[in-house]
Amino acid sequence: MAVLSRILLLASAIAGLASAQTILNNGQVVAADENTVPVAAENVNNELVLTDDLLAQLSSLQLANVSLFNFPENLNSTNNKRALFPGCKTFPGDLLWPLQPVWKVFDLLTGGALIKTVPVGAVCYTNNEHYNANKCQQILDHWSESATHANDPTSVMSPLFQGKTCMPQNGDDGTCELGGFPSYAVNISTVAQIQLAINFARNTNVRLVVKNTGHDFLGKSAGAGALSIWTHNLKTIQYIERYTGCGYTGKAMKLGAGVEVGELYAAADKYNVIAVGGECKGVGVTGGYIQGGGHSPHSSLYGMGADQVLSIDIVLPNGRFITADKKNNPDIFWAVRGGGGATFGVVTSMTVKVHPKTVYSGLTFYVTSGNDSLANVTTTQFIAGLEAYWRRFPDYATAGHYGYSSVYPRFDGQPGYTWQFHPWLAPGVKLVDFKKTIAPLLAEWKAVGFNVESDFWEYDNFLQPWTSHFPVEFVANANLRTGSRLIPAKNWNSPASLNQTIAALKEVMQTSALIMYNIVGKTQTGVDNAVNPAWRENLLYVIVGSGWSDDSTPAQIEAANKAITYTSLAKLRSISPGAGSYLNEADIAEPSFQQAFWGTNYARLLSIKKQVDPYDTFWAPTAVGSEGWYIARQESWLPTQNGRLCRK
Repeated sequence: MAVLSRILLLASAIAGLASAQTILNNGQVVAADENTVPVAAENVNNELVLTDDLLAQLSSLQLANVSLFNFPENLNSTNNKRALFPGCKTFPGDLLWPLQPVWKVFDLLTGGALIKTVPVGAVCYTNNEHYNANKCQQILDHWSESATHANDPTSVMSPLFQGKTCMPQNGDDGTCELGGFPSYAVNISTVAQIQLAINFARNTNVRLVVKNTGHDFLGKSAGAGALSIWTHNLKTIQYIERYTGCGYTGKAMKLGAGVEVGELYAAADKYNVIAVGGECKGVGVTGGYIQGGGHSPHSSLYGMGADQVLSIDIVLPNGRFITADKKNNPDIFWAVRGGGGATFGVVTSMTVKVHPKTVYSGLTFYVTSGNDSLANVTTTQFIAGLEAYWRRFPDYATAGHYGYSSVYPRFDGQPGYTWQFHPWLAPGVKLVDFKKTIAPLLAEWKAVGFNVESDFWEYDNFLQPWTSHFPVEFVANANLRTGSRLIPAKNWNSPASLNQTIAALKEVMQTSALIMYNIVGKTQTGVDNAVNPAWRENLLYVIVGSGWSDDSTPAQIEAANKAITYTSLAKLRSISPGAGSYLNEADIAEPSFQQAFWGTNYARLLSIKKQVDPYDTFWAPTAVGSEGWYIARQESWLPTQNGRLCRK
């Protein structure tokens, strides 16, 4: 009863704020509304920041008792609050769930930035108040495009992990429910709003999630009953001609958390430099991609996305806004660069290195095997050509190449495969030299009858090949499960290990697509971060998938989900013991994910997590420290975010 009485007392007190009418602003009493209250935040280094003085000012006026938004006094007092919430996160319908007036005050303090969730697919459901036939058709027409989900406060690009509770395709005969969507989101435009959200979630025991674009393959941007911090609109890009600090002097860019890969590459082209980012246009650069490590078309030259970071602006789990670099807050600086998103705080911006502009050459092709008129080669010739390519991986990675291709069983049901390069890219290499490097492969292809017409090209910048030759991203497939594996260079050290590797790949491709990247996360001199050490030894990064149809039985769906973990990836793990996986594109049921995602770095990461977030304000599936929690009422073979988050 003591716990309940305390929470109800806090809720009652804060609810009284809803009727408050005035606030002292710059020495004058003015109406307290969404325009005046947020302005009271202090400007610190061009960021609007929540301060103790502001909270004290609010407490001394008619906006009294803002304790639900306070910073912790010290770690011990916060640990006492942790004892107050020993079980599950507070969930809608609980007695301790914040009352509606509390949410109204939260909205007031954020300047009207609080959004009550309406799933993006709700407009297609004829039995609810949000139905709109025109908007529904727009959603259906663009459902597989990343912008549809990135531009919505709560939608995610892997609906499988949300629970598929409001799919627009089911609008005629279904019911739209929140499922794993958060209950509320805050549309972030200032640091102060992030601080308010973190403090509120920590003090009320409400689950907290972070969403930028919603790309995550494991559902980290979703969470039933959660408050979501939506950073997508933090779009600032600042070019720095000469950055000096922490041992680096050179060109740099400061990127807001909402900047996407396409926006970064356009800005880099404008300033005649190269930026290290991902291959998908809509991925958030600093808000997820870099925090997971970040493989790139430039990784074989410049390393991982995380290797480029010079400084990080971040709001910690205690609500405090800091800058981390080699000299200031070095543990946070180390952990955030590769330690995973939604774990150590909310990044608001990062400053990253950029590199001199250079030339690019490469090729693309599309070839199908079989014995029919649609096939370019026989399957025997196809396999021989593919194997010849695999065997030369060390040559191409050493040369700084980026080989990005997909092999998958034919879609038309005929025996055979399709292989598509999108693309093979050689940064810093002229076309004539690129052709010399791959000439032995082309000769072997001709000898084995793998006759394919490649499209060769050369550009004097990166934006053009990236725009012209990289595939358009396809998202929101609700009947697909994927995972990944890093295959180390040592597998190419002997004929026996290489033959074993090739045999495993050929076995896996019989039942799964293979998305392949011939790259290495090249070690950068003087750079130390939390990136999985397996990236430094990698030669083949591969993504595999397992799918099912809409009319599959529950048993078939279960079998398809288990196949990715216990068949395809198990085979790849067997040929790469001690290696790992890429945490941003991983299997959510990856066994021993701590070792697979971070290797020897995990112990230090967990120690930092416990130090900066002893109250477990931040949690995400397979994140550092996540093993202490679980989602209630889940299938063991498909963990989703459609359930209450509880301590084990």
